[in-house]
Amino acid sequence: MKAAVITFPGSNRDGDVAQALRQAGATVVHSWHGDTELPKGTDLVVLPGGFSYGDYLRTGAIAGRAHIMDATRAHAARGGYVLGICNGFQIACEAGLLPGILVRNADLKFVCKRQHLKVERNDTPYTRAYAKGQTIDVCIAHGEGNYIADTETLARLEGEGLVAFRYADAEGRVTPEANPNGSLNNIAGIYSPGFNVLGLMPHPENLIDSLVGGTDGRGLFESLVGAKRAA
Repeated sequence: MKAAVITFPGSNRDGDVAQALRQAGATVVHSWHGDTELPKGTDLVVLPGGFSYGDYLRTGAIAGRAHIMDATRAHAARGGYVLGICNGFQIACEAGLLPGILVRNADLKFVCKRQHLKVERNDTPYTRAYAKGQTIDVCIAHGEGNYIADTETLARLEGEGLVAFRYADAEGRVTPEANPNGSLNNIAGIYSPGFNVLGLMPHPENLIDSLVGGTDGRGLFESLVGAKRAA
């Protein structure tokens, strides 16, 4: 798998996600927000975490209109993989790759901590290394992670199985108390209808090595590389 990690002014997790991808066996190249084309042979585009353009206007709003996003939308339309993590999820929504939007956390505070997630399904290119319903331990660090969408969009996401992860407690229970930011239905990540685009607020790239406290994030990147090999 060849992954293009996009760097925007203010990105700060591009190196972390590149390391996670390389560990899983991917070839990683770095691209700049001002580029008009993706590197030749790109299988996966990664929109990393950070504070693109200083979060001016709205989080992800300016980055979603960057030159490279035209090529990213075309890549997704062809069925190519796109992964947006944290600020990258915000960018993906602003760019029209995913529905809904991320707004200020319900308590208006920045949250940075370990967080459990429930894996909703394991038949996608991003989750085959996990079990359906598995509880995984990752990290979150965001001030605008509150996912909202209109009633029709939310019903479609739920009805078509497009919710990827939900905030949960250590036992996998999806409860209001386990929701760190107020997201509707405890949604932590969603897919596009073709399951080739994934946006999620948590940072799986933070927990890929036992030396830093856990390896539950590794499965997402191993799933992607494995999906490419199986294609």
